[in-house]
Amino acid sequence: MYHNPVLLKKSVDDLVTDPDGIYVDVTFGGGGHSREILKKLSPKGKLYSFDQDLDALKNTIEDERFTLINQNFRFLENMLMAFGISKVDGILADLGVSSHQFDEAERGFSTRMNAPLDMRMNVMQVLDAKKIINEYEEEQLASIFYYYGELRESRRLAREIVKHRQTKKIETTEDLKKLFSYIPQFKQNKFFAQVFQAVRIEVNQELEVLKEMLVQSYKILKPQGRLVVISYHSLEDRLVKRFLKNGMFEGEPARDIYGNFSKTFDLLQTKAIIPDEAEIAENSRARSAKMRVGIKL
Repeated sequence: MYHNPVLLKKSVDDLVTDPDGIYVDVTFGGGGHSREILKKLSPKGKLYSFDQDLDALKNTIEDERFTLINQNFRFLENMLMAFGISKVDGILADLGVSSHQFDEAERGFSTRMNAPLDMRMNVMQVLDAKKIINEYEEEQLASIFYYYGELRESRRLAREIVKHRQTKKIETTEDLKKLFSYIPQFKQNKFFAQVFQAVRIEVNQELEVLKEMLVQSYKILKPQGRLVVISYHSLEDRLVKRFLKNGMFEGEPARDIYGNFSKTFDLLQTKAIIPDEAEIAENSRARSAKMRVGIKL
């Protein structure tokens, strides 16, 4: 299976409120969410899906209501405008890396398999993990590990990399892992997951791209249109939560003399929606998933 969608039925049920409407799946992947959306649309409904990964194009859906756009979702507004679409009824984003990308060893996303340091979601881009690990300054590396991997020992990790690469280039995921063989075995799984997450976020500019997509989503959603976002780590979820709360990613919104501020979304549910135990047992990736649903005011 290319990808086992998380919170499939719940996310689509919360997304589609008008069967005749126009919807967007910004993370097509294996097409699981898109196929479920199409089931709920009438013959008049339309679905536009985005994916920058060339592999995802193999999963395209033969349906006249469906259009697959081979682009990063940071270009959401412009690409939809190219198709004559200025307003939509709902947008769904299932963030992170697909099961397929993790399982394809040569992509370099997985901590389990040795592969070239790559981690590009768009294989056409120049920046990859190898370039970051071998060319970034020590201070840059430390910042990436601290902010994107939430690793306290970020400066030590950066020093180890810079010291090692002076004598030998770091080419593969195994080369990178060997530098930190001193990490106790019982901590290694979490540690390497954080290291790889940090590098992957930098390679794909994931947090900046997410911010751009969220801002554009608000602009193109119709009033009462829905934004459904499934995230897999706290950095993503924090951005989504704050944006749905007050339309900002940091700082506080301007308030009136009564302490009120202009809301941009209503939340369908105050707390994040999480998968039940049955789904987690069936799909381990669901364990870290959090879904938030905003209704545009």
